[in-house]
Amino acid sequence: MTVEQGRRGGRTARRKLRTATPIVSMPTLVRDIPVYEILNEEGVELIHDGSMKILEEVGIDFRDEEALAIWKQAGADVQGQRVRIARELLMSLVAKTPDMYTMYARNPERNITVGGCNTIFCPTYGSAYVIDLNNERRYSTLEDLQNFHKLAYITPSLHMTGGIICEPIDIPVPKRHLHIAYSMLKYSDKPFMGATTARERAQDTVDMAKIVFGDDYLQNHTVMTSVINCNSPLVWDETMLNALKIYARNNQAVLCSPFVLAGANTPASTAGALAQLNAEALAGIAFGQLVQPGSPMVYGNFLTVVSMRSGAPMLGTPETCQMNFIIGQLARKYGVPWRSSGMITGSKVVDAQAAYESNLTMFSVLLAGANYVFHAAGWSEAGLTASFSKFALDAEQMAMFYKLAKRVSFDDFEEAMAAVREVGPGGHYLGTAHTQEHFQTAFFMPDLLDNNNYEQWLADGASDSNTRGLAAAKAMLERYEEPTLDPGIDEALREFIAKREHELPDEMR
Repeated sequence: MTVEQGRRGGRTARRKLRTATPIVSMPTLVRDIPVYEILNEEGVELIHDGSMKILEEVGIDFRDEEALAIWKQAGADVQGQRVRIARELLMSLVAKTPDMYTMYARNPERNITVGGCNTIFCPTYGSAYVIDLNNERRYSTLEDLQNFHKLAYITPSLHMTGGIICEPIDIPVPKRHLHIAYSMLKYSDKPFMGATTARERAQDTVDMAKIVFGDDYLQNHTVMTSVINCNSPLVWDETMLNALKIYARNNQAVLCSPFVLAGANTPASTAGALAQLNAEALAGIAFGQLVQPGSPMVYGNFLTVVSMRSGAPMLGTPETCQMNFIIGQLARKYGVPWRSSGMITGSKVVDAQAAYESNLTMFSVLLAGANYVFHAAGWSEAGLTASFSKFALDAEQMAMFYKLAKRVSFDDFEEAMAAVREVGPGGHYLGTAHTQEHFQTAFFMPDLLDNNNYEQWLADGASDSNTRGLAAAKAMLERYEEPTLDPGIDEALREFIAKREHELPDEMR
C-alpha cells in the first residue's frame, strides 16, 4: 500500500467512524477563552452617554398605538409617535432583563443556554434564493426549507433548527408561516425560531408550539427565540412591535436587532453608528420589559457598512469587527445576552471572498463574546441566497470555532512529556504509545478542507471547496433520520394548519 493510499484509507475510515453514529448536537458552547475588549471604560461611557442623549433629546418612534400608551403610562415623554425616554427609566427597565435563559427543546438533550459565557450557533435566515444541490441559483421552495431544517438537525455544531432559512416562495405569503413552523417542529427536535411578520403569524407560531409542548408549558419555558428588527434609524414599527408583544407575553425570547447599514441608516462613523444602534436596541429591550417584566430579551444587531462608492453593503470589514468588540462590551455593561451574525459574506459563490469575509467576521464575533450567533451557516450574497454547499462548509467551521473557544487540555501533559523522553532528538512520534492513544482526538481534522498533496488531490478528482460542500450536504441528507414526533401531536398540527389555511387568504390584502 502506498503512502497516498494509506492517507486516503485513513480519511475514509475516519469519515465512516464519524457518520456511523451521528451526533445530533454539541452542547451549548461554554467559552473558556477571554473576551477581547478594544475600548477603555471612558470609551464605553462615551457611547452609552451618546445613546442616552439620543433617547432623551431626539427620541425614537414607536409606530403602534398600544406601544405608545404603554410608554406613556410608564412615564416616558410621548408626543405623537415620538417617545423620549429618560435614562433612569430606560436603565431600570433594561435591568429587568434576565442575564441568561434556557431554551427548551422538543428533545431535552438539545436544551441550550443563552447568555453569560455561553455561545450558540444558529443557521442563516430569510433568503429568497438558494444555490441548490445541483449548484443552481433559483427561488427557494418549501422542499429546500425542509432540507435545510434537516441539515440543521443533523449538524452537530448547530444548536438550533433556525427559522426561515429560506423563503418557501411556492407557498402563499399569508399561509407561509404555518408550513415554516411545521417544518421546524417536524424535521428537528432542536429549539427553533418564530414568525415575526404579523401579529397573527406570531400567535399561530405560539399556538403550534403549545400543541407540541402543552398549553401551560410556554409560560415557564422558552422554546423559541425570534428576531425583531428595528427599522433604523430610530423607528420601531407596528409589525415588529406586535410580534414582540405576542412573544414577550408568552415568555418567548426575542432578539431586539437594529439592522445597521452604517453610512446609510446610521452616521458614517463607527462610534456614531454604535451610539444609534445602542439606543435602538435598548429601547426595544426596555419596551419588552414593559410588556412582560422578566421576559427573555437579547441585545441584537446586524452589522454591515455601506460602500461610499456604490451604496452596496460591505461585509467582513475592519469596522464591523470593531463594532462587534464594542457591542460585546456594552452588552456586558448592561448585563444582557447579545446576538451577532457569524459567517456572512457578500460573495455570490463559495470562493476566497466568501471565506475571507465569513471567517474575519466570525472570529471577531467569537472573541467579542457573542451569546447568540445568527447566520452561522449557509449565508451567501449578502443574505439574498442560502447555499447548501456553504451551509456544510460553514458547519464544519463552527465545529472548529467551538474547539478554538475551549481551553487547552493538560490532561495528558505528563504522558506527552514522557513521549519526548522516549523519542529524544532526531526521532518521530508516530509509533509512540501516546500518539497511538490520542491520534484521533489530539487535533481537529476537517473532512471538507483538503490537505492532501497535489498528486493525491488530482487522484481524488481535483474537487474545489464548493464541490466538496455540495457532496457533504447531499450525504448528510441521505443519512438523515426524522426525529420521533408523537402521531397525535403531528395530526393536531396538521389539523391546525388546515383550519388556519381555510381562514387565511391566498393573497396579501
